[in-house]
Amino acid sequence: MSTAAGIPFLDLITPHEDLQEELCGVFRDALGSAGFIGGPMVEDFERDFATYCEARYCVGVSSGTDALTLSLIAAGVEPGDMVVTVPNTFIATCEAISQAGARPDFVDVDERTSNMDTEKLRDYLERDCFFDPRRRKLIKRRTGMPVSAIVPVHLYGQMADMDVILELAERYGLVVIEDACQAHGAEYYSQREGCWKKAGSMGMASAFSFYPGKNLGACGEAGAITTNQEELARKVRMLRDHGQSKKYHHEIEGYNSRLDAIQAGILQVKLRRLPLWTEQRRAIASRYREGLEFVSHAVGLPDEPAWARPVHHLYVVRVGDRSEFMNHMALENIGTGIHYPIPLHLQKAYAHMGFRNGQFPVSEKLAQEIVSLPMYPQLAAARQEEVIGQVLAFVADRDPLYNRMVPLAMAAAR
Repeated sequence: MSTAAGIPFLDLITPHEDLQEELCGVFRDALGSAGFIGGPMVEDFERDFATYCEARYCVGVSSGTDALTLSLIAAGVEPGDMVVTVPNTFIATCEAISQAGARPDFVDVDERTSNMDTEKLRDYLERDCFFDPRRRKLIKRRTGMPVSAIVPVHLYGQMADMDVILELAERYGLVVIEDACQAHGAEYYSQREGCWKKAGSMGMASAFSFYPGKNLGACGEAGAITTNQEELARKVRMLRDHGQSKKYHHEIEGYNSRLDAIQAGILQVKLRRLPLWTEQRRAIASRYREGLEFVSHAVGLPDEPAWARPVHHLYVVRVGDRSEFMNHMALENIGTGIHYPIPLHLQKAYAHMGFRNGQFPVSEKLAQEIVSLPMYPQLAAARQEEVIGQVLAFVADRDPLYNRMVPLAMAAAR
């Protein structure tokens, strides 16, 4: 029996209805002051988001893509450099590298976490590259181009293994820019520092997106850069505003990438709710794991290492017969999604780079199996149980082991 009302993959209406008066107040304040670009709304949000991320500085920009592009430029990445990232991410990660004048290159991801495989990164730096003492740079053997930076992506709201990445970067003189566009508030236990660290506080700089569907989303496009380096923050402030150090004083050629004051005010309102929303997401993820763990042989569940406190921007499972699974859920009026169906090295946009099928097998395998289940703070427990029930129904129809495992699971519960 299908769920008549339906369960959407993402609900962007309910939270805005709940916050409507406060959000409209932001617009009224902007109309009353005519402060639409920059000003106190932007500065207040930058201050509070830096504090939230446990970083010294935050610079608001117009999108997450611009946040990553400007971070790379301000960090010293130059045209002709290579920047290492992963193929299992949204194209904006690579677009930003290209827009900074560099060339993206890839290492595969860890099958358990879907994030950068640090052993493959080590192999890349040690085997595929060499240090040129004359140029004092790490050089990719195949291209002869210098490698200048690493962009780990904190995918689906879980941080990459940053201790190892930072150690390798220090060894080879590379910059680390965190792509934290899906990881607002995610945490990582750093053995190096002996404490939990927030996304946005570990790399030279970090890029955040506030696209409406993010854990902290604007009502339009918006982004931000966090950093602990005063000089990098200063450069980004100039880059986002036509290279100006002050009005009509252009120290460098820059961009038009400022954060709208209204979006900053909206984000300020939502930032106060973000800790609660994060705990609600974690509770939803816990219910998914509890409800689906005994069929994890058929529906692979996301791995959470002991060093990770994810914020579950997405809840991504793995299913062998994905099309049938998504059709089953659609017939029951339950929304699902795919993030992402084609690894970047196989995208037509990057065909000129000469990557081949089979070069990054884990990313390619994940792309065939991943399915995102409904995940948003307002997903009620009863509605989530309907989702879990339909996942179990799908498995029961196709898996002969299921009927033998159900009695065991019920006995264990008793």
